[in-house]
Parts: sequence; structure tokens; C-alpha cells
Amino acid sequence: MNFSTTDQLSDNPGDLPPARRRRARRLLAPLDVDERATFLDRLAQRASPSFDFFLLSMIAGGLLSLGLLLDTPAFLVLGAALAPMMAPAIGVSLGVVAGSLRLFLRSLTGLLLGCLIVFLTGWFAGNYGRAWLSETQYLSHLHAQISWPNFLVLAVSAMLTTVSFVRSESYESPLISALPSAALAYELYVPLALAGFGLGSQVPHLWPDGLVVFALHLAWSALLGALTLALLGLRPLTLFGYTMSGTVALLCIILLIGISGASAVVGTGMGLPTPTPTLTPTLTLTPTVTLTPVPPTPTLTPTLSPSPTLPPTPTFTQTPTPILAVIRTDLAEGVRIRQEPGGETIGFLANNELVIVLSETQQKDGISWVRIQTMRGVRGWIVQSLLLNVTATPAP
Repeated sequence: MNFSTTDQLSDNPGDLPPARRRRARRLLAPLDVDERATFLDRLAQRASPSFDFFLLSMIAGGLLSLGLLLDTPAFLVLGAALAPMMAPAIGVSLGVVAGSLRLFLRSLTGLLLGCLIVFLTGWFAGNYGRAWLSETQYLSHLHAQISWPNFLVLAVSAMLTTVSFVRSESYESPLISALPSAALAYELYVPLALAGFGLGSQVPHLWPDGLVVFALHLAWSALLGALTLALLGLRPLTLFGYTMSGTVALLCIILLIGISGASAVVGTGMGLPTPTPTLTPTLTLTPTVTLTPVPPTPTLTPTLSPSPTLPPTPTFTQTPTPILAVIRTDLAEGVRIRQEPGGETIGFLANNELVIVLSETQQKDGISWVRIQTMRGVRGWIVQSLLLNVTATPAP
């Protein structure tokens, strides 16, 4: 079929007829199958990951990891702003809608490689930056949770990024797509950097909670992007395309339910169930009595009268009763055990965990520190105000 000059798509939107310009802006399918295929090919080329995508992913991962290390939200915002355009994420949705397994796998592989770079930067910051680790880690534990506000931001940013990405191909400004893409990068890269950070720093409840949050966000961003493309008119043309779309939708639903149930996940606000420490039963120490006989000492007197022999004197040796205490804290990560008062962190104690209080105490910067020993034999210093004394009483 031959088209006249006026029937061909022009590179300048002002040269198009008004009816065809309206159709292009509505993102409906082009005039025939060939034009639709050409349109999809251009989108697929733009969705392919490039060297800039991996470079900016490394820069964004470093800034996000720094924000988690210092517990500073400014670095998180800067990392999301400098994140690359999340074109591979749109390519995954485009591969689902177009029914192209090759496009789907290429976009997914490029996206996962960029995510791996972010994960490794988070691990590096957590493993080698423990000396600068913040005391509270509020932002880390906040982003390790599955919450409706984060899911709402993910849904809006995924749909707006998809619309902006396709409209930029339909004679709109490509700069518009960078704004929602930064929000989408925030919802995908922050939990992933958090997972690597938790694995490197050994802070409890960050790994693998952050990885679970990332997997759920990635699956739903692909599904919402595919639904947005379908609403824009880029619907599957083959049975394989519909099958692939249904499979992705089913996997997203199974992933959401499989974490432990949608209601349970949202109700608890955690990516994974958090173990609750319980009080460990302890044995009551009983003092032991040791009899030490005293040998008789004969005493000579001038009258040669014998002295009475002293009876054996029992000597009581009492084993000292250890002072037991219970950890009391509202922090999710627990209480830090330090090598010395205010020094390097050597471990964590959960709330309600039982410890043995040693006799050593120190004052540093107006804070009282006490040396303790865990039930596992680890000795260190903690803040004395975080202990609740439960001194064991010896049985008679």
C-alpha cells in the first residue's frame, strides 16, 4: 500500500494534519501495522540501557549509601535526582505489552545490572563505613518497611514515567520524563542500597528486608507500566503478548501475597517478620558450704595441766551472686555493645535480653557506662540507663 507525501509521518509535529496530530498526542496506534512497529522500535531503542545508565547508577548508589550511613535525607534526595532515566524499567513493561521476549529479557538484564551496582555500593558503604555509622539509623529502618505511602509514590511515578517516556517520542519534551523517573528511581534504588548496606554493616532487620521491598516494587512497577501502555493504546497484538501480560500480573499478585499476606505485611509495616526477643530462664544460684577443720593445738602450762582441744570451726564460703539485668530500649536495632565507653561497636543486644552486670563503671561526657557480659560470653560496655536490674537472690 502506497501513501502520498501528506500521508507520511513528519518529523515536525506542526507539519502533521490536525487529526493525525491529535492521534499522535493521544498515543493511539499509528495508521497501520508498519507504522506501529516502527513506533515500538523507536521506543525499544530508547529503553535499551547505555553506559550512562550504569555510570549514573553507581553515582546514585554512592549518594544513597552515604545518606543511609549518616542517616541524612538530603543525600537520599540528591541520589534520586542524579539517578539515570529509568528507561530499562519502561522497556520491561514495553516487552510485556509488545509480547517481545527478547526486549523483555534485554531490558530486565540491563536494569538488574544497574541494580547490582547500587547494591554493591551499599554493601561497600556498610562494610567499610562502620566508624561513621549513625546511632539511630531511623531512615534505614523506615525504608526497610512496606508501607502504603511508598507504594502510592511508586504507582504514580511508574505511570507518569511511562506516559512521559512515550509522549517524549510523540513530539513532547523529553525533559518531562526525568521528573517522575527520579521518584521511580527513589522507590527502586533506596531499598536496594539499603539491602546491601545492611548486609555489609550487619545492622539487624535491614537484610533481607530491603531486598524484599525492592523485589515487590520492581514487580509492581513493571505491571503498572504495562497497564499504562495498554491504556495509552499500545495493547498486545498477539496471543503471546496477552499471555505474557497475564503471567506478569499473576506473579505480582503472588509476590504480594506470598510475603506473608497483603494485610499482614501492611499491618506490621515490615518487609519480613522481625524476631521478638524473649526473656531467657535462669537458674537460681545456691551458695555452697565448705567445712575446714582446724587441727588441735596443744598448749603447755607451768602446772602441766592439759588445755582443752578446740572443736573444728566450720568456715562458710559463699559464691558471689551475679547481678542480672534486662535490656530496655525502644530502638528497633537494639542496644550497641562497645569495646570501651563511646568506642567501637562490637555487637547488638535486643530488647528484653538478659545480661550479667560486672563491677566496672565509668563516666564519660556526663554519661554513665557499665561493663556487662552477655549470656554468650561477650563482654563490653553499654549505657547504664538502658539496664533494668533483676538481681538474682540466692536460695537458702
